[in-house]
Amino acid sequence: MMDGASLVANAIERQGIQYAFGVVGIPIMEIAVAMQGVGIRYIGMRNEQSASYAASAIGYMTGRPAICLVVPGPGLIHALAGMANAKVNCWPLLVIAGSYDQDQGGMGAFQEWPQLESCQLYTKYSVRVETMESIPFHIEKAVRMSTFGRPGPCYVEIPGNMITSSVKVEEKMFVSKCPAPPHLFADPHAVKQAVAALHAAKKPLVIIGKGVAYAKAEDETQRLVLSHSLPFLPTPMGKGVISDEHPYCVAAARSMALKEADTILLLGARLNWILHFGQPPRFHEDVKILQVDICAEEMNSNVKSHVMLCGDIKAVLNQLNKELEEQSYFACNQDGSWWRSLSAKVDENLRLNMSLAADESLPMSFYCAYNVINRFLPRDAVIVNEGSSTMDIGRTVLLSHYPRQRLDAGTFGTMGVGCGFAIAAALLNQSKSVMERRSVYCIQGDSAFGFSGMEFETACRYKLPIIFIIMNNNGIYRGLDKEAWNEVLQAKDLTLSIPPTSLLTNAHYDKMAMAFGAHGYHAATPAQLYQCLASAHKSMMMPSIINVEISPSSARKPQEHSWLTRSKL
Repeated sequence: MMDGASLVANAIERQGIQYAFGVVGIPIMEIAVAMQGVGIRYIGMRNEQSASYAASAIGYMTGRPAICLVVPGPGLIHALAGMANAKVNCWPLLVIAGSYDQDQGGMGAFQEWPQLESCQLYTKYSVRVETMESIPFHIEKAVRMSTFGRPGPCYVEIPGNMITSSVKVEEKMFVSKCPAPPHLFADPHAVKQAVAALHAAKKPLVIIGKGVAYAKAEDETQRLVLSHSLPFLPTPMGKGVISDEHPYCVAAARSMALKEADTILLLGARLNWILHFGQPPRFHEDVKILQVDICAEEMNSNVKSHVMLCGDIKAVLNQLNKELEEQSYFACNQDGSWWRSLSAKVDENLRLNMSLAADESLPMSFYCAYNVINRFLPRDAVIVNEGSSTMDIGRTVLLSHYPRQRLDAGTFGTMGVGCGFAIAAALLNQSKSVMERRSVYCIQGDSAFGFSGMEFETACRYKLPIIFIIMNNNGIYRGLDKEAWNEVLQAKDLTLSIPPTSLLTNAHYDKMAMAFGAHGYHAATPAQLYQCLASAHKSMMMPSIINVEISPSSARKPQEHSWLTRSKL
């Protein structure tokens, strides 16, 4: 005989799932304990949102979903944020929730809620288990659905009475481990068409999306780009598939590259808002899109694809490399006008960034602070980056050299993901050998940290050596300096005088660390920031917080196109 909690835990373990995050309560406490009993590492979070974000980050970094374990009703509703984020970002995630007893439906049971209906909008597969014997079947199916095809979240709901009941267990009840997704190849004719288009291109460009990183296709991508001297542009989480410092990276000339390229090989990225929908004026009106994606429905989205290469990106890249090698050799001429124009623009924009970084007037600008951080960051650091200006500027100046080592708000633009992502990254580090471990830096705006700042206690509880760097400009986008803040406080009704974008001026987030036995640091100058980074790095047995004073007037450099910066405020 086996109780329901143990049955769930054993079914999860047999599917090769190693991590679970959650907030326990009735009726799921027994499941958390049972998971630990079979060797699944359980992290108790402070909020279900952060638990769902952390579990989804594990899915992205490993290709295998982690568990987000939540109580019924409000607990599940909190987790919907992470489910939505995973769905939009196409990351595997498995949410397991307890629910009302089978004989209490419609009676106003404790935390009763139409959970199945609520989850269907956010998932690839949702089910309320009807019999204990079917639990292993539904767990395997959820894992398979989460990872096969376009990855995404799945949901399994277990009535409370099943968790504590017992059932006679037979080996045939358990389902064998779901294998890795099959590698699907693109149409060979389409591959030949794509190679012909690359040969004919005068201004080729490769866009590297986070789908490449997820598929672990960095070797195949490097082979294609480097063998043929192709300029490449990474999306924010495509950074590191090839080092940002590689001479073929044209991220510093992003606007020019997108606007003038006549042929774009789109690898694991979607023509959504991040890539301006692939439309003029940001893209050339006659650009030929050679689109590689696992999802057939994504083809021709917003812009008609010149060639559709539907398949697993690793397999398709191997097809492209083989076809390119079998034909007459070609390379994008580094002495030609396209490379010369791109290189000149890269140099121009890098000089501008350097001039912004060299301005050490106080309070520091984002560019000045990031210049110090960049000088200190280990080359193989895992970077979690979120916030408005903190992330927007960080995307352009923080360098990434290895795949799956940059995590940010992603396609959904979700704020509050940082602490959960950082905890997931640090937890994965613990499973590696000492030589393979990477430092984890969570660089957030003060507003972004506020979404889930109590997860710092979680990091302390599990002794996860994360360096939290809070870029504190006193607000959302920007706040007020001390003088302006004091003037605002003279008003009789602060709800009418404090600007909606303002937070408390000069808050000392670093002092939070002391409450949990960790180290907190405060930096107001570049020299202090470097010293704080050095001190935090020396005490990597525990997490730490570095509170960095940023000028409230510091902002992103002027942009040629307004897109998300068109607000007049």
